[in-house]
Amino acid sequence: MRKIVGIIGYPIGHSVSPAMHNAAFQKLGIDYEYIPFEVEPEDLKEAIDGLRALHIAGFNVTIPHKETIVPLLDEVTKLAKTIGAVNTVENQEGKLVGYNTDGPGFIDSLREDVNFEPKGKKVVILGAGGASRGISTLLAEVGVKSLTLSDVIEDKARELADYLNSYEKVSCRAVKIGGSDFKDNIDQADLLVNASPVGMHPKINESPLPEKIKLNPKLLVYDLVYNPAETKLLKIAKAAGCKTASGLGMLVRQGALAFTIFTGEEAPIDIMWQAAREALRIT
Repeated sequence: MRKIVGIIGYPIGHSVSPAMHNAAFQKLGIDYEYIPFEVEPEDLKEAIDGLRALHIAGFNVTIPHKETIVPLLDEVTKLAKTIGAVNTVENQEGKLVGYNTDGPGFIDSLREDVNFEPKGKKVVILGAGGASRGISTLLAEVGVKSLTLSDVIEDKARELADYLNSYEKVSCRAVKIGGSDFKDNIDQADLLVNASPVGMHPKINESPLPEKIKLNPKLLVYDLVYNPAETKLLKIAKAAGCKTASGLGMLVRQGALAFTIFTGEEAPIDIMWQAAREALRIT
């Protein structure tokens, strides 16, 4: 009997996860189907009850439900609890277990896609929302030397920095975007990550960096935005001689980890990459 998995979010029409997972199921010849479910925030509890009643094998979770779903689940892994967000749910014979594959997917992408080992490195992250929390927690876990956070809402950056410092895994600080400390930290960084939505469609001509900031060519610039494939930030970074990476790598890698949770099979990464590129019309 065919097993159903899927993704919940609102809106959900932009998701490339169905294309990635269904291509992978077809490649391995396993009888699964991945379906998108559009769930408005006020309907989340009823939707979870419905998915449980339908014996859905598992599902991914995207904006805006990653944090609000946590108390609705039967169990949450230690990592997902630490991050405070879930992006993958497995149905274990009626028990819904929440995971977070976003942070591990990001680390896998750094190591596998751009040959960058984050341990011992200095990192600056732009944005202090849910995406930033996921990747900063994993960067702390793998032992980066330092983390610097900046957000247009300065209190958010300070709160996340305080949390990471209390976690006692890393030295973390919050600095004001565009200030002298901000510039100094970028000058000294090994990795700059955009974890904000700036540069995403439809505002593709915007960059999260102030114009006066000059990038060091030794820097790796990783933009979690993957549509467009090359954001304004990545164009600026390439012009400065930096190595760059788009968020498509993290998208595929987190999806591959979810695929294994759903099926117990190793994900065919190349097939998922190809399907994601085709879904986004990237050549």
